[in-house]
Amino acid sequence: MIDDSPAMALPPVLQRLHHVTATVAEAQPDVDFHAGLLGLRLVKATVNFDNPGVYHFYYGDAEGSPSSIMTTFPYAGRGVRRGQVGAGQVTLTRYAVPPGSLPWWENRLSGAGVDVERTRPSLQFRDPSGLRYALIEADGDARQPWAQGGAPVVPVDRAIRGVHSVVLTVRRLDPSVAFATGILGLTEVERTANRVVLATPGTEVGRVGPERDAPRPGTLLEIEEADSNLPDGVNGLGTVHHVALAVADGEAQLAFRARLVEAGVQVTDVRDREYFTSIYFREPGGILYEIATAGPGFAVDEAPEALGRTLCLPSWEEANRPEIEAQLSPITNPADPEISLP
Repeated sequence: MIDDSPAMALPPVLQRLHHVTATVAEAQPDVDFHAGLLGLRLVKATVNFDNPGVYHFYYGDAEGSPSSIMTTFPYAGRGVRRGQVGAGQVTLTRYAVPPGSLPWWENRLSGAGVDVERTRPSLQFRDPSGLRYALIEADGDARQPWAQGGAPVVPVDRAIRGVHSVVLTVRRLDPSVAFATGILGLTEVERTANRVVLATPGTEVGRVGPERDAPRPGTLLEIEEADSNLPDGVNGLGTVHHVALAVADGEAQLAFRARLVEAGVQVTDVRDREYFTSIYFREPGGILYEIATAGPGFAVDEAPEALGRTLCLPSWEEANRPEIEAQLSPITNPADPEISLP
């Protein structure tokens, strides 16, 4: 007997982190820090699609793979206030580095004048705009680093593999965790009195560890309850604007959008970001989430070997290139000094 009943649609699945986006100050110090000191690839130099007089930089691995990407908007001199890190924000972005590499990184960062705090099992520090970062050693991370990164070049056996995890700070833990597990489908993997670690259920990044059940770096979000004396976060220079989670394609993205709408969550229409499509919404604690597609990727307007070497504009802004370039400060990539932008 043939079962010709319609197949039940599988629920959409978040694969891993996609990127973290922050509002920063000056453009050149931002590039020097991320592409020079940290050794990430400047994968794309474009503009803020909602404010094309401002750069939008993407830093990551060779291809700009989801879970490797940090993106920044340098808003210094544009009337944007200094932000306040606090509740309702992503307050820490952790990068994964190979086991045994923290002493090397401590020397590199300290030698560049960066204040470093050694807190087991990580190094914590700030970028020139005040963003909080940490490096954490991660065993078994199979993601490939940018092999030509940094000035001087960061050795491959010390290089950043991608984003390890992000810390989301909220006033009340339970509503944010319930949203993340019930609506977004994240899996709880660790809990204490004031923090919960969650992982995306997708298998692209895989799992690691002797028990084969520990979620890999690039899939992890840590939600923590704010101390009573922590102020509310205020978006501005030196703060994270949003965190993006990756789905395989537009079909999965639309399925998530339908789920959010059904749950009464205000969510944007699908927005074309050239290199992926996006939807945006806030969770109960005030964190701005994005769900972004894995593709088409950053090679749609530059050759893979030449990523980040030209100012790329969205197609609808190309006619305005002279006016846009006149608003942007010149920058040089320390890892590619013969090229200057715009």
